[in-house]
Amino acid sequence: MIQRFLNWLQYERRYSLRTVSEYGDDLRAFAELLGGEEKFDPARADTTDVKTWMVDMLDGGLSPRTVKRRLSALRSFYKYLLRQGLVKRDITQGVIAPKTDKPLPVFFRESEMEKEQAIGERELDELMHSPDGEASPREVFELTRDNLIISMLYQTGMRRAEIVGLTDGDIDLREGVIRVFGKRRKERAVPIGERLCSEIEAYQEVRLGFESPEHYLLTMVKRDGSIGQMEAQSVYQMVRRRMGEVSTLKKHSPHVLRHTFATTMLNNGADIRSIQTLLGHSSLAATQVYTHTTFEQIQQAYKQAHPRSK
Repeated sequence: MIQRFLNWLQYERRYSLRTVSEYGDDLRAFAELLGGEEKFDPARADTTDVKTWMVDMLDGGLSPRTVKRRLSALRSFYKYLLRQGLVKRDITQGVIAPKTDKPLPVFFRESEMEKEQAIGERELDELMHSPDGEASPREVFELTRDNLIISMLYQTGMRRAEIVGLTDGDIDLREGVIRVFGKRRKERAVPIGERLCSEIEAYQEVRLGFESPEHYLLTMVKRDGSIGQMEAQSVYQMVRRRMGEVSTLKKHSPHVLRHTFATTMLNNGADIRSIQTLLGHSSLAATQVYTHTTFEQIQQAYKQAHPRSK
């Protein structure tokens, strides 16, 4: 039944392969408690089994956040089974998930973003005007592409999977709009400025000799020499390396650039509803965490500046 549910998530609900895989891992962990997936009968499990599972996970050192996520997967599974008439009751009903402290999102400072851009532009200029003329077209292409990725993530707030999935047809440079397909293929329009439009045009011109047949915006030369869509992991590694050179944060992922976009927008006067739309959040609560981030900044400024703050 687990596989049947996973197929429904993938083909009916259009969940990403990564999310479907995580659901599968979580549900198989519960089935293991009851003898393994082959012997697991959802109709014979009960609420006590769920509570025992949660205690075992917490005692085993799993974080409350992980336990909460696994319980959420089990809830979704039993709701599906109820709708299909495969069980008579939801054994997760009434089970309280462990409380977790939601960490505030970390973000890069604007000075760090300016420094990163300056480094990228200088390296590209040095490469293109190398006195020995040994810069290969591939090197110029890859550096131009990587500079664009950093700029796009910072200026649009897109997720890593979203930027990897972009095609040339999703970008309207004349209108200054990118059509982004988010989670569950939910579409949104993200405006871009003239500066980013120019960067995209410059990249597309350099990319002409390396364009993939699928016409994805971001392409890469693969190990076998073929040209294809850039991989999400390659984006992650590049951003982690580049931002690690200019920031002292422990995390340097593409998602931190997404947080940086939202925080920068809020700090410069954008309203929370507009930021919600730009990020593609279905719930305003997911966006409101950035107001807490800004308040933390205000508190810190107050403590440093006011003589009676301590």
